[in-house]
Order: sequence, then C-alpha cells, then structure tokens
Amino acid sequence: MSGATAAPGYALERRGTTRDLGDYVVGAGFAAGTPAFALADGSLHLATGEAWPRVEAHDGGLLAFASAGRFFVTGGEDGRLARVTPEGEATELARLGRGWVEHVATHADDRGRVVVAAGMGKAVHVVDGEGRALKTLEHPSSVGGVCFDARGKRIAVAHYNGASLWFVAAKTDSPRRLEWKGSHIGIALSPDGDCVVTAMQENALHGWRLSEDAHMRMSGYPSKTRSMSFTRNGKWLATSGAESVVLWPFFGGGPTGKAPTELAGGDNVLCTQVAAHTQTDMVAAGFSDGMVVLADIGSSRILPVAPPGRRPVSALAWSADGARLVFGTEDGFAAVVDFGRRD
Repeated sequence: MSGATAAPGYALERRGTTRDLGDYVVGAGFAAGTPAFALADGSLHLATGEAWPRVEAHDGGLLAFASAGRFFVTGGEDGRLARVTPEGEATELARLGRGWVEHVATHADDRGRVVVAAGMGKAVHVVDGEGRALKTLEHPSSVGGVCFDARGKRIAVAHYNGASLWFVAAKTDSPRRLEWKGSHIGIALSPDGDCVVTAMQENALHGWRLSEDAHMRMSGYPSKTRSMSFTRNGKWLATSGAESVVLWPFFGGGPTGKAPTELAGGDNVLCTQVAAHTQTDMVAAGFSDGMVVLADIGSSRILPVAPPGRRPVSALAWSADGARLVFGTEDGFAAVVDFGRRD
C-alpha cells in the first residue's frame, strides 16, 4: 500500500465519524439515506445521532445483510429474515425454517416494491417486501452466493459446479444452468445482465457471456475472492483477493485475452473488500490491515481514506448518490465518511 500512504492525511480524519461497535461487522449500507452496520452478534447499529442506536435483529448470530431501499434486511442463525427500518423498528420479515440464512440479496424498484432472495442450504427463498412467500428455488448443492440483475427480473445463484439463472416472475421455474466444475462461492451480474461472474474456491473467477454462450476465465489470485463489484457502466469488474485492487476489463472483447489493471498494491497486504462508486469510475477498497483507499480507475490516483492498524475490512458500501462511504472491520470498527461535506 505504499502508493496510498504517500498522500498526506486521511479522509477519515477530516470527514469521518467512527465508533467501536465491539464485534465483527458482517455488512454495512444505507436505507432511505441512513447508514447502518450489521454485526455478527445479531444486532444492527444505526449511524444516527451520538448514540448510534443498537437494534436487536436476531436471536443468535447475524450472517447476511442487504439494503432494500427503504429498510434493511438481515438473515441469521435463527432461520429468520428480519426487517429493520431507519427509525430502528425491527420485525420478522419471514421465518424460513430450521437452518441458517447465509445469503441475502434485495431489489427495490422505482415504486418502492421490494423483492428479497435468501439462501438457506440448497434453497433460495423469494419473498416480497412484506414477507409474503413468492417461490422457493431448489439447487443441486448448497448456495454459495445470490444476486439480482439490475432490473430485478432475474436471480443468479452460485453453487457447486456452476450457477443458475431464474426469472423472478416465471410461472414455471426452469433455470438456465451455467456449468463449470468446482465450488462457486460468490456471484455478480454485469449491469447489462449479459455477464455472470462467480468466485471460486480455487482462487479464481469464472464467467459466462450469455449472449455468446461463452466462458471467461480469470485467474492468478493468491487468495479467494470474497468481494466483487462492477463499475456503474459495467466496463470494469473490481475484485478482492490479491495484494491490489484487481480490475478486469469487460470491454473491447475482455476480459478474455486481456490483462487486468491493478491499483493501490504493495506491502504484501491483501485487498478484502471492494465497492465501485455509484456515479463515477472510482472504486473504494479495504485491506487486511484495516486500510481503506479510494482509487480513480482512469488516472490511477489513490486517495487514502483510513490508515492501517486495524483488523481486516469486512464491509464496504456507498450511498446511492455516491457522497458517503461506510466501512467496518472484523474487530468492530465502523465509520461513515462524508465526501460531499465541505471542509
């Protein structure tokens, strides 16, 4: 990270608000403009006022977190989906049975209608924003990751030996199977919905370009990729799992036959989280030493956001307008950085 530390000062010092929440930060994000941090102990902390109110979401561990536009959704070891509002009201969204809800994805449309997909064991349970069951999607093995496409029309699910694509509104559920041998532990869809990318147990990525029925292989990682994020226009896929932010080009025929761009690397410190900016071609990245940077893809300029000296960054997210960044670490450090505020 030597390139990032060259600039004087950190944005966190000038523009940040921080708290020590005392437990592993599973996820962070915004709902109706309110930042929140989900902790492994089953609680959600709303970053409002001085107190940062604590909301009890689960009886036991909290495993998954997502923002649904107007509220937050969490999944836990108690087999429940919880709904938490920005005002701090927690209710049971759905009780899915005996098992752990390990994956949650959401989509909210322009009218505020919400669809939630929750991975438990080999199944993905789909419910609406009021918790009404829409369908259950069965898979050949345990679910490794879940996401929606940009329009909320399809659900992509990673599992052993590939991935499955489902239409949310289909009357008869018959998925498109995307096959590739191995264990697939995460998934992302390009903004145009044409490219599906999975992270693999073997320290590599695999992709499918749907319009061409073509495979894409992205390898060379020293560690597993736990975080992936497409830029706003889908030109780049930012990924963790290396000693830099690895960006694969999804233009000009890439990533097949193209070398990735690497930013903010050095010092043998792994990148653990990435989050593409919502409005520009920039990406925020968190590292295993607690450092957070903001990288401009076009110029390769690096803005230091938070210094090293903590546990690995475990959560990272932008507000919808791209003005604020939230991040959390494995030891419970949580921060909101306001880039829209004038010093």
